[in-house]
Amino acid sequence: MDVKKILADLKEKHPDEPLFLQAVEEVLYSIKDYVEAHPKYEQHKIIERMVEPDRIFTFRVEWVDDKGEIQVNTGYRVQFNNAIGPYKGGLRFHPSVRLDTLKFLGFEQTFKNSLTTLPMGGGKGGSDFNAKGRSDNEIMRFCQAFMMELQKYIGPETDVPAGDIGVGGREIGYMYGMYKKLRRENTGVLTGKGAGWGGSILRPEATGFGAVYFVEHMLKAHNMDIKGKTVAISGFGNVAWGAVTKATQLGAKVVTISGPDGYVYDPEGFNEEKINYMLELRASNNDVVAPFADKFKSATFFAGKKPWEQKVDIAMPCATQNELRLEDAKQLIANKVTLVAEVSNMGCHADAVNEFINTKTIFAPGKAVNAGGVAVSGLEMSQNAEKLHWTGEEVDQKLHQIMSSIHENCIKYGKEGDYVNYVKGANIAGFIKVADSMIEQGVC
Repeated sequence: MDVKKILADLKEKHPDEPLFLQAVEEVLYSIKDYVEAHPKYEQHKIIERMVEPDRIFTFRVEWVDDKGEIQVNTGYRVQFNNAIGPYKGGLRFHPSVRLDTLKFLGFEQTFKNSLTTLPMGGGKGGSDFNAKGRSDNEIMRFCQAFMMELQKYIGPETDVPAGDIGVGGREIGYMYGMYKKLRRENTGVLTGKGAGWGGSILRPEATGFGAVYFVEHMLKAHNMDIKGKTVAISGFGNVAWGAVTKATQLGAKVVTISGPDGYVYDPEGFNEEKINYMLELRASNNDVVAPFADKFKSATFFAGKKPWEQKVDIAMPCATQNELRLEDAKQLIANKVTLVAEVSNMGCHADAVNEFINTKTIFAPGKAVNAGGVAVSGLEMSQNAEKLHWTGEEVDQKLHQIMSSIHENCIKYGKEGDYVNYVKGANIAGFIKVADSMIEQGVC
């Protein structure tokens, strides 16, 4: 497999999409040996087909703010690959959203969904809408306008979006209400719904919970326990909140959270009061964590800095792509970090990932670590299809099983002597199911 040629061709076609090219490059180099050992994939041009999305929708979103002024945003839906099931992937509302962002996320989602073993293809969507400083009514009007266009392209057996950055239960509710009104049907077209109207218990916590379960498996595979470990976490949204909550429940001490304004270091760790305040910060629609240090005397705010400079046992980037750079990786390694688990999608820059692997630092990629969110979304789809509602215990048990299965597959395909290359293991395991399905379904 000529990876350099494939990447060169992609770069020529998509020169302004560095995130997408970065995601593709990581996957292709890690599966190269496996693909070359199985000629059927090259014979069927699987790689060339897999790196191109099935289709992309771009649309204008017009809405009226509280001042009566018309606002215009751009909406997107990338339907990347549906070889193993309906397109499945979140909606991201953030001013940084571009087509490049969503293509990389949709590509990653294809592999992530495959790892869960549930019948879900890969997709992603969103808008450059900025919720900061907006009222609930403005957010509602935007969500309704967004869904008026998006509803043309989605459906419970076609494409089932979920939440992502900037899209939580409130936004899902507003969008579902408009979908129901326009289509005159109650179906499982969105996941992350309220528990009273088709949602799954544990969905808001699932990504963070699943990430910590995966970290538990990584530690156990290396004869260690999470109890008593210090943990640095970035972000303070739903994902970070879930990770902080579960890590604390299991006896770890979480000492950092962060936002675009900097990070908070709290050597005493988190408790229920501090965890609840994270939710208050998120609900304020302001992307800042500085108020946390104002509220809790044990915490110190470091403006404009990242939490990776602190000495910890475990680092879990939970915020956004490429948030952990090469210099951060070197600092963590110098501080003798035990394990790094990428919870945000492609949260570590490629140079940082290579540094972890080259130094044999225990590291796992987002497509494996954060798969718990989409796994519970898949479980929500199953409940909706069967008109059932599982208890929190049932959902948590299934989440445990899925994260355990993902970890086993990472070990199976990523073992390199005494070291587990989780990047290689996750990419190969995710690739096989999608690629074999594409071959079996023919060129279509």
